[in-house]
Amino acid sequence: MKKEPNQFLRVAGVARDSIVDGPGIRLTVFVPGCKIKCPRCHNPETWDFNGGYVISLDDILGMYRPQYQGLTLSGGEPFDQDEEQAAALLSLASLIHARGGDVWAYSGYYLEFLQAKDHLLLGAIDALVDGPFAWSHKDLSLKYRNSSNKRIWIKAPGGEWKNATDKF
Repeated sequence: MKKEPNQFLRVAGVARDSIVDGPGIRLTVFVPGCKIKCPRCHNPETWDFNGGYVISLDDILGMYRPQYQGLTLSGGEPFDQDEEQAAALLSLASLIHARGGDVWAYSGYYLEFLQAKDHLLLGAIDALVDGPFAWSHKDLSLKYRNSSNKRIWIKAPGGEWKNATDKF
C-alpha cells in the first residue's frame, strides 16, 4: 500500500515577500535541523530538529501569492530532514511547480556530496545554492549568497546541473 505524502511540515519560520533568497519575490520556508552547524552561522536558532512549529502544506500554500516567482527552502538544512519532513518538502515543491513557480534550496553541503547520496530533494528543485557558510569568505555584496565559497547551480531542462554562480 502506497503511503500518502505528509501534509504537514515542521518549520522554523516562513518569510513572505523575500527578495534575497533567489530571483524575484519569493516565499521562503526555513526548516529546523542542521547537522553541519557552520561556525558563525546566521541562523543557529534553526539547528534544533525539534524547534519551530508544525504547519500544514495548505497553510503554506495560502501564503503563496500569484506575484511570487517561487519558493525557497532554507534552514537549518533542508537536506538533513528525516523521511517524513523530506516527503513534505517534496510535496510542497510539487505543489509550487503546479502553480508555475520555481523552487530554490540553500544547503551547507556541496552539490557533489548530495549527488553521491542520491538525495531525492535534488530532483524536486530547480536551483541550489551550495556550500557551508565560511566566515573567511564572507562577502555581503554577492547576490543570493553570503560567502564566496558558495555556488549557485541551475538545473537544465535535461536535468543536469549547470554552475550559474557567475550569472548572479
